[in-house]
Amino acid sequence: MSGEHRPLRRSAFTLVELLVVIAIIAIIAALAFPAYQRVVESGRATACTSNLRQLGVALSVYLGEHDNMMPTLKTARAAITDDVPVIDNTLDKYVPAKAVFACPADRKGFAASTGTSYIWNTTINGQALAALNFLGLVEDHSHIPVMMDKEGFHPYLADKVNILYADGHATKDAKFFTGSGTTK
Repeated sequence: MSGEHRPLRRSAFTLVELLVVIAIIAIIAALAFPAYQRVVESGRATACTSNLRQLGVALSVYLGEHDNMMPTLKTARAAITDDVPVIDNTLDKYVPAKAVFACPADRKGFAASTGTSYIWNTTINGQALAALNFLGLVEDHSHIPVMMDKEGFHPYLADKVNILYADGHATKDAKFFTGSGTTK
């Protein structure tokens, strides 16, 4: 029996089996990519909200140094070289890094060309924090927007923008007083 040779039997994938496995992997990847993209965009939206919170802290420090009076700023500027008071050249000394002025989802390069991805709510310019109101209608600081994304950078958010409110909270949900006691 020791001299007997058994024929070796090789097991291998056939071409059809290999193509089926590749097709299954391609289908799984196609299903997983949108979920992956959504997770990445959610991370960018969260980082943007964090930036707005940091800008809110910077605004609080600014207010402490300026008798609790809101700055008088332009909504935005056309180019970073324009010498007008805006968010990034007014709050810059109160933030740890210039990156705070750039939303991670700003693919149009607003931060690079204009200095920031965020716009200022000019209706609160020069108002005392204690008497702050929005269009003469809203006095609840949790409903008064201070700054927000310049555009709808966040496709998976309902309103597509993040907003910093006068009470210091930043969120993805627009909360404006409508007069009927409801908010959005």
